[in-house]
Order: sequence, then structure tokens, then C-alpha cells
Amino acid sequence: MPQPRPGHAATWPTRAPRLLATDLDGTLLDPAGAVSPRTAAALRAAEDAGIEVVFVTARPPRWLADLAPHVAGHGVAICANGAAVVEVATGRVLAEHGMPATLVASLAQSLRDALGEVHLAVESVHGFAAEHGYVDAHVLPERFPAAARIEDVLTPSTLKLLVRTRTDHGAGHASVVQRAVGSAALVADSGAVGLGEVSALGVTKAGALAAWAQQRGLTARDVWACGDAPNDLPMLAWAGQSFAVANAYDEVRAGARHTCPANAEDGVAAVLEHATALAQGGTRTTGGRVGELA
Repeated sequence: MPQPRPGHAATWPTRAPRLLATDLDGTLLDPAGAVSPRTAAALRAAEDAGIEVVFVTARPPRWLADLAPHVAGHGVAICANGAAVVEVATGRVLAEHGMPATLVASLAQSLRDALGEVHLAVESVHGFAAEHGYVDAHVLPERFPAAARIEDVLTPSTLKLLVRTRTDHGAGHASVVQRAVGSAALVADSGAVGLGEVSALGVTKAGALAAWAQQRGLTARDVWACGDAPNDLPMLAWAGQSFAVANAYDEVRAGARHTCPANAEDGVAAVLEHATALAQGGTRTTGGRVGELA
């Protein structure tokens, strides 16, 4: 009998999760950034089966509105790499772990001193603000506060400071930014090319997810997590069961307990379907079908 390939459902867990946490871009969402019909159906079925689904993402709060229909109108997202917990349907901020303006100003100066010409932007619960000349792969808001120096458009609390440099540091960009800020803050790599995402010390996807689970009386053993990028690694290490999509970074595939199909092939939908089948009576999905546990 042929052996199951890595990530095949036959090798997946046989105990249903109570909470499933998933990254969005590159993981749950397809390459166009959309929720596929299969994934939408899998999210609804998981909710009906009593499995809480939490989005855990580098996205800021302002990027979440379109996802509300897919978490039954009342789900939450841990966003900005763990700096905020947001009620997706309403945009209400349930928890925030931002950086004070004094710290962000100090970080900005450290970055200029260490890296020379940099272009900075910030995300907060109030929205986006940036320095003149900041560019992004994503479409920026039509109107946002802008100034020559980021210090002039800061709010009292910043979820994350975004850093782009004149020199392209490639895959090592986040490491270069981390050396520049030293031990004053934490830099995450979400897979965005040429972007360093700076958060307060201790703010990670894993920490925020663990706190959310604990509030519900859950432990790591009750949680499955899915991801694709280096900033997902602490979350995948913490969760009782972890899945890397096939398109994930090499180190993420190596660090996860299981693999699943790529985001272009509805990999997280397959994980959700497997979890739902287990929750509905001790069955598992195999090759797209539901079969009795061996």
C-alpha cells in the first residue's frame, strides 16, 4: 500500500481542535487575496461544528472588514502581528498592545542613524499614516496623515512601525531592521518583500493567541494553527497541532508538524474539513472523502 505523502489527511491529527487559528495572506486566502468558495463553506461548517476560528494576521485592523461574512459575523482577528484583537464584524478593538509615541520616535531616529535614508509608516487603531515618499505593494488609503517625519503624525499608540530602506536587503531585510532597533522592539517578517514590521517587545502572534485561548479556558493542546511565513513560526510552535501550507517558506514547512496543500489549492479548507469531520463524530477526511478512523 502506498504511504501517505506529507500533509495527506491520513497523517493528520485524530483529535478535533476546539480552536483553529489561521494566518490569512498566503495561507487561508487564495493568491488573489480572496476567500474561495470551498474555504467559505469550510469556515461555516467549522463554526457549525463548534470550532472557533480565529484569524491571526500581520494585517492591520483596517484590512479586515471584507472578512466579516466568513466568521459568522462575530469572529475575531488577532491582527498587526499580535498587537490588537479586533471583532471582525464591527471593527471593535477588544485588546491592544501598542507602542507609545515616545518609543516610536526613538525607534525612528535609531533607524535613520543606522540605515541612512529610510521611509517609515505606522498602523494604529485609528488607521494608517506615513512619511512622504513611503511606497507599498498594496494600495494605500486615498487620504491619510503624511509628513516629512513620522514623528509628526503619530497617535498615542502605534500597533506597528513599517520600515522601508533605500537599499534592498532581500530576505535579510527584517534582520537588518532588527539590528538597527536593537533590544528596544521586535521586528517580524511576514513575507512582504523589503518590509520590516516593528512591534513592541513581547508582541507576537503566538503570545496573543495563547492569551485569547487562555481566556476561554483552552490550552495549546486544544488549538490547531496554520501559517506560511516566518512570523507564523512562534504560533506554530505553541499550538498543539500545526500546519504549513505547501507554498510556505522552507523553514516554516520544517517547523510545522504537518503540511497541507498550498493556499492556491484550498489547503486550509482541507484542514478545516478534517477538523470538522473529527468534531462531528470521530471521522477523518482522506483524499477528499470522509472515512472512519483506522
